[in-house]
Amino acid sequence: MTWNEDAIFKALADSTRRLMLDELSERNELTLYELTARLIMKHDLTISRQAIAKHLSILEDAGLVESIRKGKYRVLLFNNEPLKNLLEGWME
Repeated sequence: MTWNEDAIFKALADSTRRLMLDELSERNELTLYELTARLIMKHDLTISRQAIAKHLSILEDAGLVESIRKGKYRVLLFNNEPLKNLLEGWME
């Protein structure tokens, strides 16, 4: 699968989105509520769940985050394949 490099770089350009990826890579399968709580408590961010949802949309467009339904919850997963693909192109 190929990913849009511009979308990946746009997603990585924002420090909040990078923190979100850090949290998802550390503890995969977080709900939106859990991710919000971790960002607020761990990183002292002042951010709403709605703002995080907007950031998630950009991360999903880039292929870096996927969401699945588990019961009544939407669980977020970090997908590092677009980053691996991007780096492999430069490292070959």
